[in-house]
Amino acid sequence: MGEVVVIMKIMPESPEVDLVKLQADIRAAVTGIEDMKVEPIGFGLSAIKIAMITEDDEGAGDKIEALFSQIPGIDRAEIESLNRLL
Repeated sequence: MGEVVVIMKIMPESPEVDLVKLQADIRAAVTGIEDMKVEPIGFGLSAIKIAMITEDDEGAGDKIEALFSQIPGIDRAEIESLNRLL
């Protein structure tokens, strides 16, 4: 099996969620994160974009989304892209 690069978009529960704390919680709960940045959406709401590397296992996308959904302060996590490393 190889590795994949996953780009995730994390939406906080509300504009009042402390994004600095949420980023720290994400880094503590998830391994393989290479980059993380805040992306303004509108109306005071921002998303967190994450680039991470993980193993290319069957159902990896579902496992990753489930892992992020367990972190307090996250409304939803969606995979924007998933590409195999060569």
